Parts: sequence; C-alpha cells; structure tokens
Amino acid sequence: MTPHAVLRELRRALAAAGDAERAAGAQAYMKTTMAFHGVPAKPFRAICKDILHRIPLEDAVAWRTLVLGVFRGARFREEWYAAAEICADRRARPWQTMDALPMYEEMITTARWWDVVDTLATNRLGDLLGREPRAMKRAMLAWSKAPDMWKRRSAILCQVKKKATTDLDLLYACIAPSVDSNEFFLRKAIGWALRSYAWTDPREVARYVKTHPELSGLSKREALKNNRSMRPAGP
Repeated sequence: MTPHAVLRELRRALAAAGDAERAAGAQAYMKTTMAFHGVPAKPFRAICKDILHRIPLEDAVAWRTLVLGVFRGARFREEWYAAAEICADRRARPWQTMDALPMYEEMITTARWWDVVDTLATNRLGDLLGREPRAMKRAMLAWSKAPDMWKRRSAILCQVKKKATTDLDLLYACIAPSVDSNEFFLRKAIGWALRSYAWTDPREVARYVKTHPELSGLSKREALKNNRSMRPAGP
C-alpha cells in the first residue's frame, strides 16, 4: 500500500469518527489554522492501530517513506499525529538510528508547535539518544544553538523521560544557549526538563536553580514545582 493510499484510508476513517464541534474546539485550543477531524484520543489510536497493523514495513526506507508520505500529505492535524504513530511502530525499533534523525527534524521544523514537537522530542529523540549517545549528543548540542526555536526546545526536552540515566552535562549544555531567552516555549521547556529530573535528584535541581539566577521566573517555578527540598520545613 502506497503512502498516499494509507493516508487516504486514514483520512476516511478519521473523518467518519470525527465530530465537527470537537474539531472546532481543538483547532481553537491549538491556535492553528490547520483543521482537525475532531477524533478523541481512544478512537484515534484504535483507528491507527487497525490500519497500520495491516501495512507491511519491510525495511527502514519503507518505514521512513510511509511516515513522510503521510506527514507531508496531511491536511488535518490528526493525520500529523498518525504519522507520529507510525514513527512509534514496534516494528520500527531496529530502524531508530541516526538515519531517522533527518525525518524527525523535518517533522519538528514543519509542525512548529508543541503537540507534534514534544511527542517527537520526548519519545523518538530520547530513543535515539539511548541507542546512539555519541552521535545524538553532538546533534542535540548543535540543535540547542540552532536559530529554529523548536529544534532548541527539542534538544532541551529529549531527556525528559530518562530519569536516573539523564546525562546532566548534556542537559545543562542544551539549556545554556536558551537560559536567558524571552521565548515562552523555551522557558517552559527548561522548567519542564529540570522538573522531570527533580523527581530523581531534587537537591541537584535546587542547586542548579540557585546557582543560575539568569533563569526566568517561569523556568524556576516549573523546575521547583514538585521539589520539596526547596519548600519551608513544617512545624
């Protein structure tokens, strides 16, 4: 089945399951000109699973061709989300290598909004970092200095799910170029990344925040939101 045929089948199923009122609300919430079908999360995933499990994925090239074919041809936002679902297909695990990074980069720099960007950054880029740490570390350090804000955000967020295996040197290096940025989405990403690591080592995050007064108020609040070590002691 060609990517165009897959997209056509996805669009037909999503349109049938969609709700116009929900679609209008989602579009307003996401502040986007791109239309929605208005499909809730559970039926959306069921539709993707039903269609995608019938599509053979023979190799990495076929997988990337399918992902980009669906993504580039999308006219509705859920179709972008479907492309992200194909990225996460279990059969694609062996193909989560540096060869996939240009695909993720295209998706991130095209979507340019948190719904698609954060899904790819926290999941797919995180997977690549685990598989090819040296090459991905170089790539994320380069992304952290990129003119594109969404590449910077992705570099900051790529370790959100790493917990105790977080490479702190990499995290702090990816934060550094944006630490004094006025961009809301960068400030928020810095706080989110630090807060996520605070579940593992709250004292280290508290130390980092204390020794980096240049952090924005938003980043600090987000970083310390769940950090008990920074709260006043009880009676």
